[in-house]
Amino acid sequence: MTKTITSTNQQGDSLFILIKSLSKSEKRQFNLYIGRLGGNVDAKFFALFKILEKQKTYDEKAIIKSGVVSKQQLSNLKAHLYKQILTSLRLNPAHKNIRIQIREQLDFATVLYLKGLYKQSLKLLEKAKNMAIDSEEKNIAYEIIEFEKIIESQYITRSINTRADELTVQAKKLSQQNLITSKLSNLSLQLYGILLKTGYVRNDEELKKVNDYFNSRLPKYDFKTLGFREKLWLYKANLWHSFLTQDFLLSYKHANKWVSLFKSDSKNISLHPVFYLKGINYLLESLFFIKHFNKFKEEFALFEDGIKNQTIPKNSNTEILIFQYYYANLLHLHFLEGTFKEGEYLVDIITSKIEEYKGLLDNHHVVVLYYKIACLYFGMGDNKNCILYLNKIIKSKNLHVAEDLQCFARILSLIAHYESGLDYYLEIQFKDTYRFLLKMENLQEVQKEFISSIKSLGDVFPHQIKNEFKKIHARLKVFEHHPYEKRAFLYLDILSWLESKIENKTVAQIIQEKFKQLSK
Repeated sequence: MTKTITSTNQQGDSLFILIKSLSKSEKRQFNLYIGRLGGNVDAKFFALFKILEKQKTYDEKAIIKSGVVSKQQLSNLKAHLYKQILTSLRLNPAHKNIRIQIREQLDFATVLYLKGLYKQSLKLLEKAKNMAIDSEEKNIAYEIIEFEKIIESQYITRSINTRADELTVQAKKLSQQNLITSKLSNLSLQLYGILLKTGYVRNDEELKKVNDYFNSRLPKYDFKTLGFREKLWLYKANLWHSFLTQDFLLSYKHANKWVSLFKSDSKNISLHPVFYLKGINYLLESLFFIKHFNKFKEEFALFEDGIKNQTIPKNSNTEILIFQYYYANLLHLHFLEGTFKEGEYLVDIITSKIEEYKGLLDNHHVVVLYYKIACLYFGMGDNKNCILYLNKIIKSKNLHVAEDLQCFARILSLIAHYESGLDYYLEIQFKDTYRFLLKMENLQEVQKEFISSIKSLGDVFPHQIKNEFKKIHARLKVFEHHPYEKRAFLYLDILSWLESKIENKTVAQIIQEKFKQLSK
């Protein structure tokens, strides 16, 4: 279990964060590792480890005061301790993934080569190469082949001619595959960065820009020759493109291909569990966006089974991803069903997990969960708690991505303030929200229409209020399936809220009625 990091003061100290992330078994192994040589237990780096292990927050003054190390020596001692901990972790069976195993064989082969034992070195390299190719670690496989070439040029065998041809063909094939993988991964990463920074495309100009970017950088390929890695990056790149352009049906298709790639050969789930988990998350997210409830529930149940049956390997990395994806999509399930109140128990679980993983979760994923919690409270009619969680997003100083999320957090806050009758704060909210949207250049027709409509409600007589809500609903309804404006309804179900005001029902009741139609 990953340990909690409880303060922001120590965030810049990598050594402290590493020590606090160690499990009990990892600490026990480190003690055994440094105890192999008697002198190590008395070494200064071990004394420093003991001090840092006990500290709740990183305190450099206390370290110096202990007399273990001088201020001038501290930097070097910390670097040495950091290296020793990593060496110990590398020896831990729990961290022996396929890449480390291959690298280990490569290291052994290098040692044998340096001793002039060329034949033994080649034997280990062949074993490592086969492992690398079987597990789709083609960059390492190419590196091994290049090493084999060096040794073959020094260790003359009877089959040098055929051996040279064999290695040349292998190197050429891997080089071509690695080149395609590199181009696809670069494209995928760039598209993902655009999605995080600016969100979905907002007009024809942005659509053209994204399409031109995608098409100009998509490498030519023969699908029949693509291996697992190349296909994975191809599906990823296509997924981000379809997300950016708001073609969520296409997003579902690419995410489904992504997940099916793993299901067709289950060994890839254990070899690349992070990629598998991400694929599941985007599959569920796509299904949520297109409101395909039955398929969403089916895929979510499979995800739950994978967690319970431990078909997804458990480590610190996957543990955090499972937390994020499982609870985000469990909230989505309640949103689709309109069972907001029944999902309230999740808030305590999610917030405690956020605290537990504080030093390991990036701010973006935290605020995404906060926004979903705010939506849960809004659906329950608990506007006070809705505003509380929205403020965590609005007042966040370190959020440099997810502009869309910031914008819609402010719009939902407007609604929650209106529902709460907080007229004084509402006027401030109008000004702040409008100013923020203009600054972000994120003011669209749906947002303009909605903000001006809510603001004008203050001048409407009570007996006219329902009719005014009908007018607002009619004006916004036309944007529901608009190529660019529809993104507003992904972040916030404004129409269901308006319908609740018109029909004098709760938001939950309106969504539950829609859910009955969806699930038929």
